[in-house]
Amino acid sequence: MAKLKTLEDLFEHQLKDLYSAEKQLIAALPKMAKVTEDPKLRSAFETHLEETKAQKDRLEKVCELVGISPGRMKCKAMEGLVEEGEETIEEDATPEVKDAGLIASAQRIEHYEIAGYGTAAHFAERLGHKEAAELLRQTLAEEQKTDTLLNDLAKSYINEKAE
Repeated sequence: MAKLKTLEDLFEHQLKDLYSAEKQLIAALPKMAKVTEDPKLRSAFETHLEETKAQKDRLEKVCELVGISPGRMKCKAMEGLVEEGEETIEEDATPEVKDAGLIASAQRIEHYEIAGYGTAAHFAERLGHKEAAELLRQTLAEEQKTDTLLNDLAKSYINEKAE
């Protein structure tokens, strides 16, 4: 990997990292939805899968706007988060406890993405990539909305059912 010498270099690195993260999540979300017992949680995972596909496409547009290829970089953080989610899937747990665990795993992923998109949007703005910044903020808002939905499901009844 080339040395990061400027904020532009770091921004491009962040975009490639986020692109890898989204691709990994597209592969993981169907597995999470499949083992989820709760229909509202399953629906949330399925909806977020479609959003994630659109976010990946949006990142391709951002990369095009700034003149880079999203590349083949592997986001190791998302790899670890997805691995933890897969461990939750494999746990010998009641369906209610598994659903609560899947929410916890999914929220870790959302928090990682919120941090990544917030940072990338700020970098884009700072570097004068206005349209890219707007697209990144759009994804940031979607990630925040998903995190809030997962939190609401957990607090309103899923965690209680797992007791």
